[in-house]
Amino acid sequence: MSYLKNQRVVVTGGAGFLGSHIVEKLAAYECEQVFVPKIEEYDLTQPEAIQRLYKTAKPHIVIHLAAVVGGIGANRENPGKFFYDNLMMGVQLMEAARHHTVEKFVALGTICAYPKFTPVPFKEEELWNGYPEETNAPYGLAKKMLLVQAQAYRQQYGVNAIYLLPVNLYGPRDNFDPGSSHVIPALIKKCVEAKEKGEKEIVVWGDGSPTREFLYVEDAAQGIILATEKYNGAEPVNLGSGKEISIKDLVTTIAQHTGFEGDIVWDKTKPNGQPRRCLDTSRAEEYFGFKAQMDFHTGLKNTVEWYLAHR
Repeated sequence: MSYLKNQRVVVTGGAGFLGSHIVEKLAAYECEQVFVPKIEEYDLTQPEAIQRLYKTAKPHIVIHLAAVVGGIGANRENPGKFFYDNLMMGVQLMEAARHHTVEKFVALGTICAYPKFTPVPFKEEELWNGYPEETNAPYGLAKKMLLVQAQAYRQQYGVNAIYLLPVNLYGPRDNFDPGSSHVIPALIKKCVEAKEKGEKEIVVWGDGSPTREFLYVEDAAQGIILATEKYNGAEPVNLGSGKEISIKDLVTTIAQHTGFEGDIVWDKTKPNGQPRRCLDTSRAEEYFGFKAQMDFHTGLKNTVEWYLAHR
């Protein structure tokens, strides 16, 4: 029988991209008491909202996914907001979980927490060996404080808090809003619209040289569920596919999947972001048996098809 059966679970951010897939998977584990706090009712930066949440839901498990997040542009425009909102949500949720004797707290970090120049593939023990890439450091560091808190609370109060570091996600239901979307949905939208308008070219930030790793959202949801069920350690754990692709190749691939045949123009006045990103994913496999399953081309095809059907 699954550890998750009959547990009361709060999934913050459960109405969002990743959260909606996790909520679906929890149902498959016969976890029938899942509470998703909506932002209109629960502003998780506010202590009273968090207290109300715990009193209403009485959770055994908290999976904290809620984040204020975006791509390079959004990070550059909102460094203060991204730092404050993410820090306040995480710190207060975990503190309240301790007082309400929650059995397990699952904290989601971010790949942005890694130092700008981390040897590839990123190993968890490299997390503190330098400052994150400047454009997303405030966000990355706010989320990284959850690791410090989880380890400190485990040591002093015996709180069972685990910390997972997912790489960039993609897949159906992603955020395609150009103001806040990440690279894959932003490029899909750009290529589809350019094709429909008959435009001869698209302009992409940077020079195409950075590499990124992407994890299909259903794989990410499965990894988080497995960790919730099986992992109870203090060490941070990467969640990724272990494969990297250059932005240049990514754009070419998305153009193929969307049928855009025009030119790709690189705006080199815009920042590249972190030079390379690729994770060592061996710890997740060793600790709770997680290995990504989705082939990247199939995942991209699914994402493009979902966007065309739902925009």
